[in-house]
Amino acid sequence: MLPKKLFFPVGGGDELQGRICGALLVAKHSNTHIEILVSQMNLTKTIPQGMGISDDILKRLEKIYLENLENDNKKDQEILKKCAKDLDIELSDYPVEGKTTAHLNVISGMRSKLVAQQSKFCDMVIVATPPKGEPTATFEAAVTESGKPVMIIPREMKKFSTDNILIGWNNSPQASRAVSEAIPMLKKAKKVHIVSSKEYTTDGYVRIKALQSYLKVHGIDTTFSVTKTTFVPGEALLNAAKEQGADLIVAGAYGHKGVKELFLGGSAKYILKHTHIPTFVVH
Repeated sequence: MLPKKLFFPVGGGDELQGRICGALLVAKHSNTHIEILVSQMNLTKTIPQGMGISDDILKRLEKIYLENLENDNKKDQEILKKCAKDLDIELSDYPVEGKTTAHLNVISGMRSKLVAQQSKFCDMVIVATPPKGEPTATFEAAVTESGKPVMIIPREMKKFSTDNILIGWNNSPQASRAVSEAIPMLKKAKKVHIVSSKEYTTDGYVRIKALQSYLKVHGIDTTFSVTKTTFVPGEALLNAAKEQGADLIVAGAYGHKGVKELFLGGSAKYILKHTHIPTFVVH
């Protein structure tokens, strides 16, 4: 099933226009509705208790705080309008049949908690790679709490394509779910390549061939190769993507506490920091 509603939480850091435009590119590709979430903290929750601030000072602080929030909201709206105009996307509170639409939703509360809740009401979550590749609370909530497939996009993305897809296979339940969720995209791809490592092909490629047979049932032809891992965790996956000229990586995201690894035993941090293409994951 192709997604009808996408959810994109705007995290912190720079490249705001790049991230919003990147998320809209994904929506444009699916010709669907995207809800963009911007969270705002309540001022009283940002001031430590017991500081003894007078009511007069608190009112002044609140006025400044609200003015800053209003300026930020205007900035977010202007960026969305510009990106939507450039991509011929209609701004709408609700989906419009046959059109790509976008809506900016501003909610008060802690971002990670809002993301964990609001992300449950969509078909797919879009999340930008966190600054410096270090998974944030918002990023973790999007991937691990939504119960939905997640499209991780670079903080700057000029185009989005699913013509050439690389599947990172390690025989894990997460990778299995990622492949199943990605079938609508895989069916439309011009090339699908499966990559694994020696660690996961000790059975003489039996499982890889079984995966190929399964995808063939869906009319998806694939090729496969075995790649060498490196001393840098996560590097092998990106090397394989570069060699194949991949537009998109499909992989399982797993770990005992949050998103720790993405295929081939590679740390998520390296991949999130260095990837220049999107990664479709299921936790």
